[in-house]
Amino acid sequence: MNIIELSLPFELNGQTDVIYPSLIAADHVLALVDAGYPGFLPRIEQEIARHGYDARNLTHVIMTHYDIDHIGALHDLKAKYPGVRIIASEREAGAISGERKSERLIQAENMQQHLPEEQQEFGRWFIRQLESLKHVPVDETVRDGDELFDGRCRVIATPGHTPGHISLHIPELNSVIAGDAAVNENGRLAIANPQFCLDLSGAEQSLGKLTALRAAHYYCYHGGKLDMA
Repeated sequence: MNIIELSLPFELNGQTDVIYPSLIAADHVLALVDAGYPGFLPRIEQEIARHGYDARNLTHVIMTHYDIDHIGALHDLKAKYPGVRIIASEREAGAISGERKSERLIQAENMQQHLPEEQQEFGRWFIRQLESLKHVPVDETVRDGDELFDGRCRVIATPGHTPGHISLHIPELNSVIAGDAAVNENGRLAIANPQFCLDLSGAEQSLGKLTALRAAHYYCYHGGKLDMA
């Protein structure tokens, strides 16, 4: 088994940023963890190819949670590769599949009422972006402690950033794929975007759960891979 860090640079609101989806490669498994922003499928395919793999061989996409920068290209990916199985937590599956309104959209709508005038336009744009996301049926739901890929990957419930957020622990590689449960902030693990956490106290507890694993490698969607000394 191997974990490949994908690097997807982009510009948003005049600023350059990078997100880091992960690719899990094992016997008969090629699993993408999170799917970038809307329109990112060609970039994802190119980045997978750059590392010597082929997106046509993807078997699974694992969603850590519902956020625009994580599920944006999921619909396009499933449409192009219909055999790919979508995995998400029970709590997040309803929003991804469109069975219920996402908690992120509810938060954005509530925050809009209190934004200062200079942020109102961005707030309205962000809500429109969330509303325009296309839904995708989830093929498999998971919960804390579930195992994937013949027991080689364990699901960890890491609520806080969103209530149904999950991370992945791969013991044989002494590695954690953290999603947004942790960010690599100047060489240390921290809470990702605490101002947007739906439950900050829960996010702090989840970060503690991940650090307690004392993994050698943490793959953070924001900030990139952190190798612990």
